[in-house]
Amino acid sequence: MKIIGIITVLLSGTIMIFSTLDFPEWGAPHSPANTHLSVFYIKNSIKDTSVPNIVTAILADYRSFDTMFETTVIFAAGLACFLLLKNFTHPKKEYALYRHIPTGITLKIKKTADLSDDTKLFQPIDSTWVPFDLVTRTASGLIVPFIQIFALYVIAHGHHSPGGGFQGGVIFGAAFILFAISYSLRESLKIISEKTAAILSCVGVMIYAGVGLLCILSGSNFLDYGSLSQILFTDPVSARSLAILFVEIGVGVAVTGVMIWLYYNISSSGKYNQGL
Repeated sequence: MKIIGIITVLLSGTIMIFSTLDFPEWGAPHSPANTHLSVFYIKNSIKDTSVPNIVTAILADYRSFDTMFETTVIFAAGLACFLLLKNFTHPKKEYALYRHIPTGITLKIKKTADLSDDTKLFQPIDSTWVPFDLVTRTASGLIVPFIQIFALYVIAHGHHSPGGGFQGGVIFGAAFILFAISYSLRESLKIISEKTAAILSCVGVMIYAGVGLLCILSGSNFLDYGSLSQILFTDPVSARSLAILFVEIGVGVAVTGVMIWLYYNISSSGKYNQGL
């Protein structure tokens, strides 16, 4: 089986390398990208979309199909990693670890013992427990909200300045992962569960596709944002700008959900009962 995989990779790589021989040289001034596409986008992006960030206008409007399927690929990759990493058959332990809050002592207690998880004296901890660090928790508690606000800014202003849904989603997901590392996997699961992260991944793709369906219902083509002017009560150019914001939000939600979903599985070996 391994030999078949190696042969498949070598053949695919050879075909891809051979196909690049027909490409124009890197930075060639007479290539189609420099003589036709770049000039068109530079001249018409602001006029057509009212979006100063040409890159965002290209990705979320002119190439909206491509970007939607990129978002779908991210979701599919997250789903594939979940199926590979998730431990569906891990055995249940006969004991649990608790930290005695007043003294900080770690105790191994049988699960048959009458001890509530939400007691004020004992805190459930992971088998790979890191000692309680007040400085780390306090610092992350102060930093995480600002990181999240910055992530929302990057998403909201992605069509006017550098940024967008992919970048903002990564920042927002990283902020939540910082919280999970600083506190514990158990605490982070109370805020966003595994199922919620998976649902967010789906919702992000559905938001993007939903904008395209609204375009069809408005009597135009899929992801032809200009027709949304009837719903948004604005001119077609402004409607395209607003629609770009909507799809960027969808991308951000999908990327955030996938990042959190991946972290849960990687940090706990797919068991969700212990983490970093």
